[in-house]
Amino acid sequence: MFELPKKEDIFNHGIPSTPDDITEIVIKAMGQTGNPRLREILTALVKHLHAFGREVKLNDEEFTQALDAVTRLGHLSVGKHNETVVMSDALGFSTLVMILNQNRDADQMSPALLGPFYTRKDPEYPNGFNIARDTPKESDIPLFVRGRVQDKHGKPLANALVEVWHASPEGLYDNQDETMPANNLRGKFRTDGDGQFHFRTIRPASYPIPTHGLVGDMLRAQGRHPFRAAHLHFTVSADDHATLVTQIFPQDDLFVESDCVFGVTSADLAIDFPMHDDGKAPDDDVTGAYCTLDLTFDLSPGESRLPQSPINA
Repeated sequence: MFELPKKEDIFNHGIPSTPDDITEIVIKAMGQTGNPRLREILTALVKHLHAFGREVKLNDEEFTQALDAVTRLGHLSVGKHNETVVMSDALGFSTLVMILNQNRDADQMSPALLGPFYTRKDPEYPNGFNIARDTPKESDIPLFVRGRVQDKHGKPLANALVEVWHASPEGLYDNQDETMPANNLRGKFRTDGDGQFHFRTIRPASYPIPTHGLVGDMLRAQGRHPFRAAHLHFTVSADDHATLVTQIFPQDDLFVESDCVFGVTSADLAIDFPMHDDGKAPDDDVTGAYCTLDLTFDLSPGESRLPQSPINA
């Protein structure tokens, strides 16, 4: 509860009479914010938000619709679904913030947005484990992933943590589809002394993002498709190195250049997923066609910190 302030402690910021006055008065009212970074952010927010209102000459009905939209975002962000994150992704804002904060050289693998389905609760498995825990379908293509984690100078990083998660060929993550086994297509792996790791899964497919809410309404109004290019999510972390959050895409995917959340942030993330049908799959139970993927993750010096999960899974 706020206590009634004394008259001498009240900061008078003035009374607005024009659209420009209100912006300056609000900024003046926030001038006593103790945290300098918070004051900087809120001042810029007010300036740009007010400028937006003036530029589009927002009317009362539109303003009410905007407030309703923000309310809907909150109501739709429950449990295993975060509509706010999906909206930020679909507006390209998540990718913008990610690009602004990357601290990587041009020759290092690019980062990509985290997405709304990261949990931090994936089990840790031994190298070679098959994270495709569901009963295989005839159309599933086994995918064998091999990778190496190194520092930016090429020195291997032992005991690095590699987290991977991806959607099923039907376009759903395990926390969206109750028919899937828990932790399907998810897992954590540790690199060996040479910085290497490997695991088995199934080849991902492109899929539509959730469109039951406000994001779907927006995409339909804009005439945009809701599809993401097929991808594998990764977070890669090691002591004394900045965590890399990224995604890897098949370069032949139909949606690489029109990913609905602008997730393909650089051409280096769209790579070859070669197909094989030579009877030489790493696992003996695979006798037909299979796919392989070879990756090198290079980490910069910095703080090792895993992202927060955007959902309650």
